[in-house]
Amino acid sequence: MAKPSEEKVSFGGRLKQIGMVFKFTAKQDKWFVPLVVAAVLIPIAVTVLVVGLTSSWIWIPMGVLVTLLAVLVVLNLRSNTAMMNAIEGQPGAATQILSSLRGNWRTKEQPLAFTVNNDFVHLVLGPAGVVLIGEGEPQRVKPMLGEQKRRLGKVIGQTPLYDIIIGNDEGQVSIRKLRTHVLRLPKNLSGKEINSLDRALTALTARPQMPKGGLPKEFRPPKGAMRQMRGR
Repeated sequence: MAKPSEEKVSFGGRLKQIGMVFKFTAKQDKWFVPLVVAAVLIPIAVTVLVVGLTSSWIWIPMGVLVTLLAVLVVLNLRSNTAMMNAIEGQPGAATQILSSLRGNWRTKEQPLAFTVNNDFVHLVLGPAGVVLIGEGEPQRVKPMLGEQKRRLGKVIGQTPLYDIIIGNDEGQVSIRKLRTHVLRLPKNLSGKEINSLDRALTALTARPQMPKGGLPKEFRPPKGAMRQMRGR
């Protein structure tokens, strides 16, 4: 899905977003608050020491800027870790990560294929070409990836096609390294080629996909219902 144009966020809205990230990170990471306290106290202590030794007040604005920068660095690093901890192992975690990729990357919201056991194949399109992301049990995901590769091959032609299985075993990519792994793929397509390929794939991916496997109990008809329908 092409990324919509970003709306401008007011200063107050930006502060509200930072506050929400701060609360989320503090809840997920027990080391976050102590690190923020250290990021505040250490620059302040150094600033006070320098001002006392030099008797120059010019160091105070610098100390304030360094303190703010240190807090933002801690917030950025720890919030990313907290987010990974929160979504790791959750169905659809890959799309949450890849939908925020910078540059001309498009992550389809709807999976190409899925099962009732929470196995997914996601489609990502970008400068590297077409990337298929498999989530779930590898023994079930591999045939799904093969099927989708054959399906897309009829549309994408010679466009490079990559497939990735999320996991920690050999030949797999962990969810924590997925973003970096995708961004390091060779750049093969121009923006014009990506737009053209995106249009070609939109019609294909718009077709509804039925989950594979048996229906969950909540979707099964009551016992004897089919017999009653046949008797009418």
